[in-house]
Amino acid sequence: MPFARISLHRGKSVEYLHALSDGLHDALVESFEVPKTDRFQAIHQHEVGELIFDSHYLGGPRSHDFVLIAITAGRPRSVETKQRFYRDLVEKLERATGLNAEDVMVVISTTAGDEWSFGGGRGN
Repeated sequence: MPFARISLHRGKSVEYLHALSDGLHDALVESFEVPKTDRFQAIHQHEVGELIFDSHYLGGPRSHDFVLIAITAGRPRSVETKQRFYRDLVEKLERATGLNAEDVMVVISTTAGDEWSFGGGRGN
């Protein structure tokens, strides 16, 4: 039951945003043990100066195409599962959008099931 926030600079086409969304979802399904119908994402586009990042911290160089993906997941995954997901994600995004792997940053946080309500005021 992950929820993903995708942050990037404003100006990409709707097709690019859909490819970014699809690539992320496909990697979550194939490598992060997420059901195909479990898709919840928000794309945030920022003006220049509103998305601040170091272009060389632990990698890089990062460009203006930098994308920050923050995933809130229900249950923890193994280190191996997360590593497989990271690799799969950047491969899919590069194929779908041309995005350089160094321009993709991912942060995963986990929460307990009772911290989610999917509607109707019902807890999980």
